[in-house]
Amino acid sequence: MTAEPQDRAQFTAMTEGSQQDWTTIASHFIPFAARGGRRVLDHLKLLDGDYGGFPVDRLQHSLQTATRAHRDGRPDDYVVMALIHDIGDTLGAYNHPDIGAAIIKPFVSEQLHWITAHHGIFQGYYYFHYLGMDRDLRETYRGHEHFEACAEFCEKYDQSAFDPQYESAPLAFFEPMVMTLFEKPRQSLYAGAGAPA
Repeated sequence: MTAEPQDRAQFTAMTEGSQQDWTTIASHFIPFAARGGRRVLDHLKLLDGDYGGFPVDRLQHSLQTATRAHRDGRPDDYVVMALIHDIGDTLGAYNHPDIGAAIIKPFVSEQLHWITAHHGIFQGYYYFHYLGMDRDLRETYRGHEHFEACAEFCEKYDQSAFDPQYESAPLAFFEPMVMTLFEKPRQSLYAGAGAPA
């Protein structure tokens, strides 16, 4: 939907912005931000059918990871983290954990953010040596307060979520959790909570 000219800021450079311009922008930002969960769900659908050589496609891997976490009694924020940990696969072939971590950062604890950001190198423990790499690269982080939590995530949920026979919950099952989590940030990345970027 395109905003009418009167419902848009009037500046051509931010140095020319006025209070009215930023009031207008903020009035658009708040409802846009509130629909973040819907955009996350839509983006997850892009993983459907993308196998990348794996036994299951990237969407099924995400669903399976989240389903395993849910069935293990993990709280909703952990389950959503498990669901979107690989959401960056389609955009960042070399740094997908950074993308998932950036998306989830304002909405989860520091521990869940850290797991998302570092799961790639921890997951490497299970396969790096087959690619001529050091499987123990995760040892760089040994002693970090979230090391064990990340290792556990990979061991229990991530590395084991490639089973074509596993009956995962459908994406619709996770929709309420995703929508609730992305409804309101736990922390602001800016000085003023809810500030548009």
